Amino acid sequence: MATKAARRAVIVSGARTPFVRAFTGYTRMDSIALADAAVRGLLERTGLPGAQVQAIVWGGVILPSAAPNIAREIALDLQLDPGCEGYTVTRACASGLQAVTSAAAAIERGEYDIMIAGGSDSTSNAEVKLPQKVVHAAAPLALGKPKPKDYLSAVAQLAPFTDLLPSRPKIAERTTGEVMGESAEKMARIHGVSRADQDEFAARSHHRAAAAIDSGRFDDEVLRVRTPEGIEIARDGLVRGDTSIEKLSKLKPVFAENGTVTAGNASPLTDGASAVLLMSEEKALELGYRPLAAFRSWSYVSVDPTDQVLIGPAISMPRALDKAGMSLGDIDFVDIHEAFAAQTLSVLAALNSDEWAKTRLDRDTAVGEIDIDTLNVHGGSVSLGHPFGATGARMVTTMANELARTGKNAALLGICAAGGIGASAVLERV
Repeated sequence: MATKAARRAVIVSGARTPFVRAFTGYTRMDSIALADAAVRGLLERTGLPGAQVQAIVWGGVILPSAAPNIAREIALDLQLDPGCEGYTVTRACASGLQAVTSAAAAIERGEYDIMIAGGSDSTSNAEVKLPQKVVHAAAPLALGKPKPKDYLSAVAQLAPFTDLLPSRPKIAERTTGEVMGESAEKMARIHGVSRADQDEFAARSHHRAAAAIDSGRFDDEVLRVRTPEGIEIARDGLVRGDTSIEKLSKLKPVFAENGTVTAGNASPLTDGASAVLLMSEEKALELGYRPLAAFRSWSYVSVDPTDQVLIGPAISMPRALDKAGMSLGDIDFVDIHEAFAAQTLSVLAALNSDEWAKTRLDRDTAVGEIDIDTLNVHGGSVSLGHPFGATGARMVTTMANELARTGKNAALLGICAAGGIGASAVLERV
């Protein structure tokens, strides 16, 4: 049985920008601008003076090369106290959760009383990488004091004059070259996940997200953002409440000629940011805030990316439960990052498999079957979108609010990430 820390970090509030498709509404807002919008909105909604924020931890995947420590840039842009510390973490799609759990750990160690954590990403502003031979030839000219002969030398280095144009970025494993969609296709084959299963899952995700928006469920967490062009964005832009299994079934596979993964049952490229306010429980009560939830445990694991690169949550989720001294039957809500419907359904299949339990978890019986009524109750990344660094903080915010609103006790989170990473956490209502 896990023991509670003598000093507990609590989640006080969370806020996020609406999530929108890349190269649409936020094209002129980079990861830092989106982060600023989320943190500014969080401070305004909670009424917390910015000067009281002692530190920021931020998650990101597509980091801006000119200022990769986004956390510190937020503090400077918003003119928080000059002493507000800030550091940025990157753990692929688990970066947002890593930021939040890092902040919770720092508070529970007694380093700070008030912190903000979260994450952001702007695929629209991903920097296009030049071929290395261009960099090697041009960098000495840009960084030094070149003479005429140096220019001739640089030109000579470029010969033969092929492969000089930037190549299209791919979301692929560096070690294997496998594109994430190909990984999802492989998992679908291994776990027997059909195209129909995936389309049904995707349609449900959209319908639940649309219902949450229409009912006002997201009003507590989604901000209004004004873009540099003066356009106000107030709701998530990717949710299609009118989609159906029939419509999704007509889409062509993207990653394999006879495959099952389509644009409709995969998470889209997305821009957005999400922020979470954490405090020590004593400080929250002292300032008059009502805590929503706290972390009972978390777990980060890695698997061999040559096997099933996105299966990590099927290991990290049981480990988080074990650390919390809980079983699946103790959990009221399960929230799993929907990189692909195929990946999420594969994780569910593994958790309900005795063979998986014996071969990968060193236990005799399966973790258990997750009730679809408790899974991703307000949709997930397939419908809401997936700004890589922001998703973990979004999930924490949504589940913390849901526990506080319903009076339920616990939520289990699971996130897959590049490199074979699995990230999970157990939240408990305060």
